[in-house]
Amino acid sequence: MTSATSARAFDLVIFDCDGVLVDSERISSREFAALLCEIGLDFTPQRSCETFMGHSMPRCMEIVTELLGHAPPDDLLARYHANMTVAMTRELQPVPGIVAVLDALDRAQLPYAVASNGEHTKMQTTLGVTGLRARFEGKRFSSLDVPRPKPAPDLFLHAAERMGVSPSRCVVIEDSPLGVAGAYAAGMSVIGYADLMSAERLLAAGAREVITDLTALHALLELDDVRQIT
Repeated sequence: MTSATSARAFDLVIFDCDGVLVDSERISSREFAALLCEIGLDFTPQRSCETFMGHSMPRCMEIVTELLGHAPPDDLLARYHANMTVAMTRELQPVPGIVAVLDALDRAQLPYAVASNGEHTKMQTTLGVTGLRARFEGKRFSSLDVPRPKPAPDLFLHAAERMGVSPSRCVVIEDSPLGVAGAYAAGMSVIGYADLMSAERLLAAGAREVITDLTALHALLELDDVRQIT
């Protein structure tokens, strides 16, 4: 981050949802890969992650259609959602370290929001399962709210406008190159979270800083010392 950002030259923290707030990317990549194999595409969870991570679901289906050379089965999306509902109920957890970060933001009275390419219903489910939904009431923003999903800047600009904050006063936490690129295009400072994507890809997309552990946000955002968090 720039020295200005470290001095809290921001008024709003915007989080991506999947992979930053909730540890859903591994689950979704596994479940989507399994279904794609059933319809004739050779996908591993890793390839699924690299191909689809960060995309809106309509764009994911466009990619599947391009790979197949024809439209996928009509029930593919319904089967995916059904499988994900079962898997998330059993397995989904908050991303390690995020609860402590949100607690610290609350103590510092620093506003935060979530901006996701996922649908509102998906965020309501994933944030609900992980116990985070109440923390984002009135500050959940979806790509369905705007004309273009990430990597366009529309969603981030929409979130900033609704929260009453200038884009230049926002810092974004993103784990996908698409999300990083969208936030960068919106004129926001971006911290990349390199969990499933490489630091190099996030930096190339426009991240100013890359972390591999969310506890690093305590220092980068000038929050209370992580050692005080229990």
